[in-house]
Amino acid sequence: MQRWRGLEDIPQDWGRSVVTIGSYDGVHRGHQLIIGRAVQRARELGVPSVVVTFDPHPSEVVRPGSHPPLLAPHHRRAELMAELGVDAILILPFTSEFSKLSAADFVVKVLVDKLHAELVVEGPNFRFGHKAAGNVEVLAELGRSHDYEVEVIDLRVRGEAGGGEPFSSTLTRRLVTEGDIEGAAEILGRPHRVEGVVVRGAQRGRELGYPTANVETLPHTAIPADGVYAGWLTAAGERMPAAISVGTNPQFDGTERTVEAYAIDRVGLDLYGLHVAVDFLAYVRGMAKFDSIEDLLEAIGNDVKRSSELIEAYEAERD
Repeated sequence: MQRWRGLEDIPQDWGRSVVTIGSYDGVHRGHQLIIGRAVQRARELGVPSVVVTFDPHPSEVVRPGSHPPLLAPHHRRAELMAELGVDAILILPFTSEFSKLSAADFVVKVLVDKLHAELVVEGPNFRFGHKAAGNVEVLAELGRSHDYEVEVIDLRVRGEAGGGEPFSSTLTRRLVTEGDIEGAAEILGRPHRVEGVVVRGAQRGRELGYPTANVETLPHTAIPADGVYAGWLTAAGERMPAAISVGTNPQFDGTERTVEAYAIDRVGLDLYGLHVAVDFLAYVRGMAKFDSIEDLLEAIGNDVKRSSELIEAYEAERD
């Protein structure tokens, strides 16, 4: 898959293409429907498929300080899009100047002059241009003047657990923040992931017999609610079952919120300085302060046991 950052990176001889545009944070199941349809139509038309996205998130430029928690960094989104068969991804630097482009100017500057769009595939709520004045109707109207078609894909609605809400990044972020990672996974189509570099912490886990990887998460990461979770720690290409702690470590009167993962039954791991991924499978319990270290150790032992059971059950279902 080709990756371009900015319009100047697009090859001069780029021909017609099928395009879809959006932030696509998380590449959730709704996004997968849109992107998958774009890939399908591109293959039918014999042209490449292109996803256009933005960095930073447009809200941070339009309303500074309002950057939403991110479900996936750009490199992860690119990986997920590549798995869907996308041929190229264009990351447009979203600046104050860029935000002032009218819908018509955006279409000419990006879709017509550079990507030579033959078809644009979007969801029903797609907005673009200065002050989000453009919608799918405007996009289609402009397409009649600039020789491209528009196809709108309805987003499916998740089950009763989500109150019948359409798949959306906003809903997914809310579920993650509330600790409902099972609900978030229903929308994402996979467990929610947090990434970052392993840094040195207080090393209390090592002293207690449960050494953890203290993950310094990427900026604006959507982090689950405080608590203990079952999941996986992936480092250097190896995916390991893990018990994960999110919170301020109230047992030792901590104040800094951290994400720490214990690779179950692994001894002698040296992960300092490595970029790792933590996937959240299931909620185990809330964060608590215990009466004694002995009680804490008993709880950790139960957490590890319960995490192992949940992971084994999940993997058995998938086999």
